[in-house]
Amino acid sequence: MSGSPSGFAFTVSGSRVEIRHHGRHATTLRNAAAQKFIADVERGDPQQVMARATGNYKRGNERSGSRRV
Repeated sequence: MSGSPSGFAFTVSGSRVEIRHHGRHATTLRNAAAQKFIADVERGDPQQVMARATGNYKRGNERSGSRRV
């Protein structure tokens, strides 16, 4: 992978998780989604989990550079 995600942080408040990216609100997860998120963070790379939760990650289908024929 060319670069792993960074700049994410999260706060837990009751049954709600707020995810921030570089200090700006990215998304809020509630109830079951918040519980699943917390479990995933405990098992894996927190930055990667937060990037996936916000949709802010490369999917592997981006092309770099120009395409020559």
